[in-house]
Amino acid sequence: MTSTSQRKAQLEARLADLKSRLVGIEAELDSHNAQDWEDLATERETDEVLQDLGNAGQLEMRQIEAALQRIEDGEYGFCAKCGAEISEDRLDLLPQTPFCRSCAA
Repeated sequence: MTSTSQRKAQLEARLADLKSRLVGIEAELDSHNAQDWEDLATERETDEVLQDLGNAGQLEMRQIEAALQRIEDGEYGFCAKCGAEISEDRLDLLPQTPFCRSCAA
């Protein structure tokens, strides 16, 4: 069984990792050196992928920040919709989830 303090440390580590990766993505999006149309087209495709990764990272960061707030509020591990306890197996896979398996379906 994983303690809440262990889950908090896990969430904080993941949040720090995401912040670091997002800084790298932003730097990559800001650096354009294409001189011809073909290179510019390739850069635009790459930018779209990077933007999608950045958006997904920002969403995960918001979910983690909400989970950390639930820990502070003493509500972590309980479904935000029905109030049931979220299973350890589910929290092992998705430590930031606010929903039990039934409510997430």
